[in-house]
Order: sequence, then C-alpha cells, then structure tokens
Amino acid sequence: MGFADFYALMPPDNADSVAPGTDVSFPENGSVSGTEITRLTDDSFNLAAIGTYQIFFEVNANQAGQLVLTLNGVDLDYTVAGRATGASPIIGMALVTTTAANSVLTVRNPASNPAALIITPNAGGTRAVSAHLIITQIQ
Repeated sequence: MGFADFYALMPPDNADSVAPGTDVSFPENGSVSGTEITRLTDDSFNLAAIGTYQIFFEVNANQAGQLVLTLNGVDLDYTVAGRATGASPIIGMALVTTTAANSVLTVRNPASNPAALIITPNAGGTRAVSAHLIITQIQ
C-alpha cells in the first residue's frame, strides 16, 4: 500500500484563476511511499493499481465555490465539496475505487460552476499558503 502528498504554494503555484471545467494544480511533491501513486502532470495523478484509495484535498479560494474529484475525466458526483462563503477552505475526503489499472485522478472546478476560483495567496499573513492532495491506497 502506498501514499503520496502533492501540494501547491500560493503564490506562486495556481497564480491564475481555475476556470470551470479546469483542474487545480498541485505541482509540488511531498512525502511519497511506494510506486502505485505517481504524478502525470501538475494537475493529474496516476493510480497504477486497481484498488481503493482514500483521497483528501484542501484548497483555499477567495470566493464561494465547489471542487470535485474526477476519475479518468469523469466527475465523481459523490465527492463534491464546497462552501457558501469565502472564509474557509474547500475540504473534501472520499474513498475512490478504481476498476482499471492506471486510472487518472484530478481535483476539478466543476464545468457547471458559474465562476472561476481564485486560489487564495498569503491567506491571513505574509507567507505562501499551501493546498494539498493526499492519496492513500488502502486496498
């Protein structure tokens, strides 16, 4: 069983807004164990083995909004997380079971959302704020 922590720092990562239908970038590598969970691009991640994965994401944004996990480009509706105000992070956690090897996971601003999300830089102080995507293979 493996795990991986991918993260972003704002600024400079995710400097532009994340338009509806666009994935959030997590371009920095944190702790990683095993070879089952790897980065494909700044915003897409490979789940090599068929199995069940616990996914956690946390992103600060300047406004109300939602984020959803996608698997192989398809929104996983049961994973939508959001908030009604701009005063707290968007946090999501879900179990995702893959049925094919090398499935691709992303965190997306849903295409149906009315506005782009601006990922908050320097929230509450002068230091860059982090966003995280943590993937843990549990089966």
